[in-house]
Amino acid sequence: MNQVSDILALAEAALADNIDAVLATVVRTEGSAYRRPGAMMLICEDGRSVGMVSGGCLERHLIQRAFWLTQNGACVQVYRTGSAQDRQSTAQALSDPLQALFLDEPAPDSPANDTESMTADEPYDDADDSMNFGLGCHGSVHVLFERMAQTQPFLTTIKEVRSKQRPIGIATLLKAAPLEADAHQINIPFPKSRLSTCGLRLNIAATPNSSTTNSSTTNSSTTNSSTTSASTTELSDDIKLLGTGLEASCLEVIPQLQAAVEALSLQSGAKGRYQHVCYNDGNTSYEWLVQYLMPPIHLLICGAGTDAIPLVRMAKMLDWRVSIIDSRANYATRLRFIDADLVQVVGLEDTKALRQLSKNSAVALMSHSLTQDRARLKTLLQLPVDHLAYLGQLGPRYRTERLINEIAQALPDPTVLRGGIAKLYFPIGYKLGGDGPEALALGIIAQISAVMYQQEPINSPAPLTDSLFVTV
Repeated sequence: MNQVSDILALAEAALADNIDAVLATVVRTEGSAYRRPGAMMLICEDGRSVGMVSGGCLERHLIQRAFWLTQNGACVQVYRTGSAQDRQSTAQALSDPLQALFLDEPAPDSPANDTESMTADEPYDDADDSMNFGLGCHGSVHVLFERMAQTQPFLTTIKEVRSKQRPIGIATLLKAAPLEADAHQINIPFPKSRLSTCGLRLNIAATPNSSTTNSSTTNSSTTNSSTTSASTTELSDDIKLLGTGLEASCLEVIPQLQAAVEALSLQSGAKGRYQHVCYNDGNTSYEWLVQYLMPPIHLLICGAGTDAIPLVRMAKMLDWRVSIIDSRANYATRLRFIDADLVQVVGLEDTKALRQLSKNSAVALMSHSLTQDRARLKTLLQLPVDHLAYLGQLGPRYRTERLINEIAQALPDPTVLRGGIAKLYFPIGYKLGGDGPEALALGIIAQISAVMYQQEPINSPAPLTDSLFVTV
């Protein structure tokens, strides 16, 4: 959820100034892609924008087109980053003329497909739903565009996830298309009338209660249109409709959406969790993006020394939530750590505060004080193994071993430390080279990221092979 805080801040400012905006969200990727589904970009009508949906190659194009793309409502646009030769080879391999039609290189004299000639005043054209960028990345990015009025409830939900530190499932309707057309190519642009509910969202609790939605109990005679309002839609207590316009036929897929949210909630690690759910009612095919939105990583730094200052700054650059605690009041001051979310003086005997702040957190012990580190480590090592997401101790290995031995000798049953010791990283951080607090902070951030995202560090690049070289 990088850059999310900036997007929320700009959305709030635009709303206060009565300035319209468009939210662009990556909803599907195929092949090579810089960002995963869920990456967002906010584009304001006064020219301000924040966020990224690619490595910088699509952003200019999105800013130019965002408002006229959404003049008829939300829509999904597909951007391909392969070369013309790649696309033609793919079409020939598939032997599908319909596929080839949508993979062909746009004519050079076609203004509708010339990204450099597009202006914000041009009308939206459904025939231009699939755009090509000859970047050689050989991938495609599906982007959902929505105006502020439609996406405001979604942004409010994200804000609540971050403020309340509680995850939630979100199901977003991406497409409603007739089956006979959908059978050939999932990316074919459909008439705008069939995408009237594109961008509709449902909040789904991670653990459903006994009250489940039964499509057979829905009284279809209560509405003569294809949509119903939020007040007449029969949803369980675990589901909340963000906005209005839920098709009655969509209710049948809710059990599948709930199951997807439940499965995503059981995954471990801090990686983005998402899944696509496809469903058809016999006439129409629906595609949903199910996301499990989690709060930002929480970094708890025990020790407000000078070397903690760059660590706080780097963590905030990654959009982490950062707390600083120290038993020394002259160290733990807001003036020293203006970027931190919480700066608090916590006494060594206040184990309750330490347990609360460390729940599901990455904890870095770096007070440069044997007394402080011993007290904090004694509490943290005895916590349940799943209480902490990460635990690291600053200092040489022999220093930490000395602390552990002292703690063990003071306990009636030293075996209670085994689980915590197995999870303890000491010395803290990767040895990446360099010197000083900034180099230390970089190594700590790298190690915490690898643990939280369950990534093994790559020590050396793969060897080059002769096939990578071409003899001229």
